[in-house]
Amino acid sequence: MKTLNVEKIQHHLRQFAQDRDWDQFHSVKNLAMALSVESAELVEIFQWMKEDETNQLKNDPKNLEKVKEEVSDVLLYLLRIADKLEIDLEPAVWAKLEKNALKYPVEKSKGNSKKYDEI
Repeated sequence: MKTLNVEKIQHHLRQFAQDRDWDQFHSVKNLAMALSVESAELVEIFQWMKEDETNQLKNDPKNLEKVKEEVSDVLLYLLRIADKLEIDLEPAVWAKLEKNALKYPVEKSKGNSKKYDEI
């Protein structure tokens, strides 16, 4: 598996926005709203699929390409928000994973889909 170079992508996004004078539009609020729209576009792909169809998407090149594009859009907006807020993503992600491990201990969560406050 390849490593994602977050800093390189964020630098490219930053330059992309600067070259187009888009920073004036890229407030954190606007980026979060755009992220929500892209997330909805990702969900829309799956909206009327049966469960087994969603799990077999890797064998459907047309829909898989749509998913790749929307997943990429979601990631790009997340990276842009983190960049604007100067969030160092790696420690933030590891801290959240640790927090989730405490909220969802294996002995209570294994095979259980309930939210942490219900287990």
